[in-house]
Amino acid sequence: MEVKFEEWAVLELMGHRRLAGLVTDAVIGGGTFLRVDIPGKNGQQTTQYYSPGSVYCITPTSEEIARAVAAQNEPAPVYRWELPQLQQAKVRSCRVCGCTEDNACMGPEGPCSWAEEDLCSSCAAERDLIGDDDR
Repeated sequence: MEVKFEEWAVLELMGHRRLAGLVTDAVIGGGTFLRVDIPGKNGQQTTQYYSPGSVYCITPTSEEIARAVAAQNEPAPVYRWELPQLQQAKVRSCRVCGCTEDNACMGPEGPCSWAEEDLCSSCAAERDLIGDDDR
C-alpha cells in the first residue's frame, strides 16, 4: 500500500536552504519529487519541486509554524531562464510634448515630423518662435 505524503513541514535542503510549506509527493516525468507549496504575502503562493536527494531534513509541523517559518525564508519567485527576455521596442517620443510617430501632434502645417531625435517639428517651431533653446 502506497502512502501519500501531505504535511505542513520545514525542509532543510543541501546548500543550506530552509523552506516551509505544504509538502506533498509529485511525479514528474516518471521521477518522484517533493512539491513544496510555500505560502507568501497577500495570499500568494510559490510552488517549488525538489528531488528527494536534495533534502537533508523534513520536520513535520503545524500549519501555523510552517507559515511563520515561510514568512522568514520567503524565496523569490523563479522565472523561466530558458526563454530569452523580450525587449520592448523603445518608442520614439518628443521630449517636450510626448507625441510619438503613431500619435503625432498637430501643428499649423499638419501632423508633426522629427526635427531632432527626440524633438518634434511642432515643438521645434514653437521653440524657435519664442527663442527658447532647450538643447
